Formats: sequence, structure tokens, C-alpha cells
Amino acid sequence: MEMSFDLKWIDYLVMIIYFVFVLGIGWALKKFMKDANAFLEAGRSMPAWVAGLAFISTNLGALEVMGMTGSGAKYGMLTTHFYWVGAIPAMVFLAMFMMPFYYGSKARSVPEYLKLRYDEKTRGLNAILFALMTVLSSGISMYALAILTEKVLGWNFHVSLLLSAAIVLGYTYLGGLSSAIYNEVLQFFIIVIGLLPLVFLSLHQVGGWEGLQSQLAPVAASHGYEPDAYTTMWRHSGTAGGNPLGVEWYGILLGLGFVLSFGYWCTNFLIVQRAMAAESPRAARNTPLIGAIPKMFIPFLIIVPGMVALALMNNPAAQFTIPTNEAGQPIYDYTIISLLKYYLPSGALGLGITALLASFMSGMAGNISAFNTVWTYDIYQSYIRPATANKEADDKHYLKVGRLATIFGVLVSIAAAYLASMFGNIMDFLQTIFSMINAPLFAVIFLGMFWKRSTGHAAFTGLLAGFLIALLHHGLTVPAGATTLVKGGWIATLHVYPVEMAQNFWTAIFAFTTSALVTVVISLLTRRTKSNDELVGLVYSLTPRMKEDHVVWYKRSSTLAVVVLLIATILTILFW
Repeated sequence: MEMSFDLKWIDYLVMIIYFVFVLGIGWALKKFMKDANAFLEAGRSMPAWVAGLAFISTNLGALEVMGMTGSGAKYGMLTTHFYWVGAIPAMVFLAMFMMPFYYGSKARSVPEYLKLRYDEKTRGLNAILFALMTVLSSGISMYALAILTEKVLGWNFHVSLLLSAAIVLGYTYLGGLSSAIYNEVLQFFIIVIGLLPLVFLSLHQVGGWEGLQSQLAPVAASHGYEPDAYTTMWRHSGTAGGNPLGVEWYGILLGLGFVLSFGYWCTNFLIVQRAMAAESPRAARNTPLIGAIPKMFIPFLIIVPGMVALALMNNPAAQFTIPTNEAGQPIYDYTIISLLKYYLPSGALGLGITALLASFMSGMAGNISAFNTVWTYDIYQSYIRPATANKEADDKHYLKVGRLATIFGVLVSIAAAYLASMFGNIMDFLQTIFSMINAPLFAVIFLGMFWKRSTGHAAFTGLLAGFLIALLHHGLTVPAGATTLVKGGWIATLHVYPVEMAQNFWTAIFAFTTSALVTVVISLLTRRTKSNDELVGLVYSLTPRMKEDHVVWYKRSSTLAVVVLLIATILTILFW
């Protein structure tokens, strides 16, 4: 399929203005980057609403926009499970129970919290696994952006990859975490404004929601599903073969709703870092709750157009197609690009493409800013060059190391981008990474925060065992139609899952369960090395609760949490 776009000067102008703003923010903040704290932690000075929008915008990268639109075309309305079940409860839990520990402990990263709660070796293992995850995730965003510029602008894929890397490196190197956060807020608004016309135009063409339901009914029937299988969430989750996601309701609840979502939102430093940059403990607590409100409505912005694309692909009169691979299967990552070309005129097309550029840069910068913090504090400072008595000299030294880590992270991300090209859907690739690294980590952190008996030896062994079991499960199973060993089966094939996502959910369940069981058993067999006094501020039962008696009731975190959960429940019932 020919994907070249007939872009006008107005489209290029919109993109140029965006790039000028992005680099300008980094340049303007450069003068404030005087030490490692300012560069790597944003000086803990961000207002709650800024941190909240950055919290969501970091997540609104390639994973969301390109991956979720593709998943909407692949799985239909079941993709919203990643929001109303797979994000909101975990975000509320992070805000109400976990942020007081992260922020109050003065830890500069999630691995550092693990050191304070457990020991050095647990911190070291998590830091290495997290650094690996961030560069892989950044590479996915970079790959997605290179695809976009190649298909839309006609540029060479390799040139596009290097150019996107250079721009993100530019503003992250100049302004550090502050630059990344302020750019993420800018990118959030650009994404919403740029993609909103797509929602209205696509729904109008198919006759609104009812028209979409009627057009997807024969598509569902052709795959052996009930007529509303693509337009409902829970109704056909009784069996794995009854829905496009290929997972039963308990697999969705345990694999996504509990393990993957809590592992991602509660322990992923990329996300938690935004809340840790907030200006106060209360602002840090409110950050995930503020971010949860727009998060709930993002499915209408990106998943619904993907569902429309599925309807149009199966309607010859619409003359809408997306590229296919050598086996004739749709390459779902191209769904959003095809929709932009199909619907948007000059000017609006430039804004839509800029929205995509913004989403990919948001994902890249978020991962790189998390990587340079973990590398500097949790790997370099811990094992290569510890802090000295001269704090001023240390700050300048670690600022330099943080900047060098930014360059290194971008270079490794470029290599990861080529690995991402082996997957048909970047969303599936990301969930594979999360299921292996975040799922066992959540078990260890959850037990550490809510069970004072858990020990450092147990946490380290549990974390390592969960990761190895995840690797083993991935190596022994494959999704149906897999054409590369990256998708699994590199040891043997003991089980074939209907789709990649089903494999990811069960990988996460096995990893979490293994990690939790090993941590509990070894904790009971080993002696505690930290007293109750040492665990104050790190364990729930030993830490005074954050009080909000002085705050008017409608401004309290608890009230905001109830409102968020209520809206998520209503949305779930509406699309049951």
C-alpha cells in the first residue's frame, strides 16, 4: 500500500513550530540545571496539575496512540480493559497507599526505595532490569516515530530514527526532568487537539456508535464471535475463544486488572517519577488522581477510531486499507497513520501528524529521563563512584554523569528500535516487557510495603525467580501465527495462545505468583535485618497516616479517589 502523504506548506509549518517550542523549553530551562537534583529530580517543585498531566502524557506515548489504535482495530472495545480495569484502580491505589511511602521516604527512585526497605542487592537487580526496560520502551517509541516519518514524509527509516533521537536528546540533555515534564504537558494538549477531529469524522462516516455496532457485527460473525463481541467489554469473556482478546474474564482480572496494571502504575519509576517531582506530599498523592480523569476518556480518542478502521477495512465501498505483511496479515501499527491520511485535510493533517510526533517524543523522553536517574543514582553512585564528603563537587559530578547517561540511553534505544520492528503490534511487545519485569517487582514492593516480616534475601530471590519464570513461560509458549522467536517458543512449544496479549497476561500471572510465593517462603525462613524503627515511613503498619483534616472535603484526595472510581464504574457498566 502506498502511504505517502500530500503534505502542504501549512502542515510542515505546524510541525516546525512544534519542534521550535520543544527545543525552546529545553533551552529556557538549561540555566536552572545547576546540580544533579535539578536535572534528575526537577527539584521536587512541580504543581500537582502539571505533574498530573505529565503523569498521563508520559504514558500517552507510542504505547497509547499507535499501539492502542492498532489494538482497537485488532481487539475492539476489549482494548478499554487497559484503562478502566488495567489502569484506574491501580492509579487510585498508588495515590492513596503507595505515594506517601515513595515521597515520604525521600527516595530518589523506586530502586532506591527497595534499598531503604530491603537491601542493596535488591535495589541493584531492580535497577538493572528497569534500565533494560526503559531503553527497550524508548526504542519502541523511536521505532514508531521513524515509521511515521518514513511513511508520511517519505524519509529514509534510518535517517528518521536518528533525527528523532537527536531531538529528544537535545531537549532532555538541556533541561533534564523539568524539560521532559513541561514538554509532556504541552504534548498532552497537542495530542488531544490533533486527534479529536479524527474521532468525530470517523464516527460520522459509520453513522455514530450504533452504526459502528452494526458494521462490526458481520466482522465478528466472520471470526465466529457473537455480533457485539467487538463493541462490548465483559459480555463474552466467559471463554477465551468467545472474544477477540483471547482471554477469559479471570485472566483479564488477574493478569491485567491486578498484576500487569498494579505492576506498571505502582512500581514503574518512569510513571512514579512524575509524582515524586511534585512540590509537596499532598501534591504527590493527588498527581495520579488528577491524571486518572483524562485517562478514563482517552479510549474514545484513540481506541474508537481504531474500531472504525476495522469496520472500514471490511467494507469494500469505503476504500480504506492498512498495510499488510508478507503473510497478508494487517500491520496494526499503521492503523492511526492510515486514518490520518484517510480523513484529515491540509492543516488539520499537519496537526494530526504533530500529535503523533508529540506522543512518540513523550514516550521517548519519559523513558530516557527515568533511565538517566536510575543509572546515575542506583548504578553509578552505588557501584562505580560513591558520594564523597564534598556535596557541591558531587552534585556537579553527578549532573555530568546524568547528562552522559542521557546520551548513552538514547544510543541504546536506537538499537532497541530495530528489535521492536520484529513485532506486528508494539502494544504486544511493550506488554511482553512489562509482564516480565513489572509483574515480579510489584509482588516484592507490595509485600515490602504491607508486610513488615518480608526480608531482603527473600525480596532479591523472589524478584529474580519471577523474572526467570516469566522468561521460561515465554520461551515455552507462542501466540498463534508467530513468525519470529522474539514472540516466544525459543525453548520449545508446549502451549499456543490465541493472541499475543493472552500470552502476556499469563506470563504476568506466573511471574507475579512465583515472585510472591518465593518472597513469602524465604521471608519466613530468614531473619529480619531491619528493626521496626528502621521501617517507619517504609511499611504501612508502622507509618502514621497522612491526615487531611485541615483540607475542605471536596479538595481531599479521598474525595477525588471516590469520584474517579465512580466514573470508571459507570463507563464499565455502559459498555459491559
